[in-house]
Amino acid sequence: MNKKWFRALFRRRVFIALLLVIQVLFFIYILNSRTKTSTVLSGCLTAVSFVVCLTIISKKDKGAYKLIWVFQILLFPLFGGLFYLLVNFQSSTTKFRKRVSGTEEKAKALLALPGTGEDQAAEVIGQYLPQIQYLQDFAGFPIYTQSSTRYLSPGEKKLFCMLEELEKAEHYIFLEYFIVQEGIMWDSILEILKRKAAQGVLVRVMYDDLGCFFMLPKDYPAQLKQFGIECEIFNHFKPLLTAIQNNRDHRKITVIDGKVAFTGGINLADEYINACEKYGHWKDAAIMVEGKAAWSFTLMFLQMWELCTDTDEDYSVYYPWKDSACPVRADGFVQPYADSPMDKENVGEHVYLQIINNAKKYVYINTPYLIVDDSMVSALSLAAKSGVDVRIVTPHIWDKRLVHMTTRSYYRELIGAGVKIYEYTTGFIHSKTFVSDDRIGTVGTTNLDFRSLYLHFECGVWMADSTAVMEVKQDFLNTLEICQRITLEDCKCGIVARMGQDILRVFAPLM
Repeated sequence: MNKKWFRALFRRRVFIALLLVIQVLFFIYILNSRTKTSTVLSGCLTAVSFVVCLTIISKKDKGAYKLIWVFQILLFPLFGGLFYLLVNFQSSTTKFRKRVSGTEEKAKALLALPGTGEDQAAEVIGQYLPQIQYLQDFAGFPIYTQSSTRYLSPGEKKLFCMLEELEKAEHYIFLEYFIVQEGIMWDSILEILKRKAAQGVLVRVMYDDLGCFFMLPKDYPAQLKQFGIECEIFNHFKPLLTAIQNNRDHRKITVIDGKVAFTGGINLADEYINACEKYGHWKDAAIMVEGKAAWSFTLMFLQMWELCTDTDEDYSVYYPWKDSACPVRADGFVQPYADSPMDKENVGEHVYLQIINNAKKYVYINTPYLIVDDSMVSALSLAAKSGVDVRIVTPHIWDKRLVHMTTRSYYRELIGAGVKIYEYTTGFIHSKTFVSDDRIGTVGTTNLDFRSLYLHFECGVWMADSTAVMEVKQDFLNTLEICQRITLEDCKCGIVARMGQDILRVFAPLM
């Protein structure tokens, strides 16, 4: 890591943090100064807080978010209501929401360009038609045939496969990641990108500013531009109190010529391929999609690129099957999907809930975090109580202590309902996978936590009767062999620890 740019980056981040602190202290000073103006202002703000509480309660939102805001306003009756208004009602957020909606509408007309597999799916997997129709007819993401899937775990396998596919690129390469960090993984990818750009291949890279907060210099897009690589930063972090700073691009997407795509939990940094050790062995998962279904990921990338560049892209010019038919043979049914925090439609959560609710024999889940609301807890508990074999694997070695403590606070209730909880003892499991009944599964970027489910841009692949479904299952069973099963006895703790867990559960939506 270049020390010079790291120091410059650190100074910039510290400056931003100081500006945020100054804003908070300024409001506190005004409210606590003993002047006639502050007395009148305090009365007005108390009234505002009361109205805000009524508004929060009446909103169509998750109960946990309502609770945390009302709880905050009760703690800080003067400042709480004002803080809610400052964070949630800003023109920049409204403008951004409209732009996101515009790109989604623009892409919907093109998503089904390769043709959909709904009719075949109705005949072969009719019992899953409600889930298929939700994603296709409501969320706008078609189900495809003439697509194949390949499950890749751990991260080393994804890197090897991805390097092979990048070498085949002829027209364009799109990469969209939450984290990009210089090192063995990124450097090996970058070498190919440089060479392909020199050959005339369109190469675009996009990363989240907060995800790369301490990892890349401010001028990194300019550095890549010297190699002929276009680069954009999603949602620049700014020293402003605004809800839009919560909406990060947590997706991990690679698209090659619109014919091959990758997604899953694996970012472009060395811990994801175990080239360096941060929390023991890093267990992660990705999936490669080839054929018609890769087109969905092409459009997902182009939408986000348009948001970052504020341009008007012609998506159709990137369609890969204009002059020839797709040669990929059908390997079951593949339905990629994306989730946006701007439309209040929790697509990722609904995919998970439908898999749980439709399960007849088993549901196996990998997740790095288990911080969920009552609807997810109820679904998991009801499935287990109904005789479904529900198993969840979480990390034993944590990356964020408070988050891990909060995850463990859910164990007691779920185990009591019959859910089997395991911890991956050799390190940190970062996979986000569901598999059920030997027929359906999903691999994607969405964690079982509030941020992924409700605040971040996410994506994934829902599959039925494809090769990757059984690969996900077998990998899960292999992983169980090096996991520790958690019992109710393991969950026992003292009064103080129990109170700490209860407090953490209240603030779970902020984690």
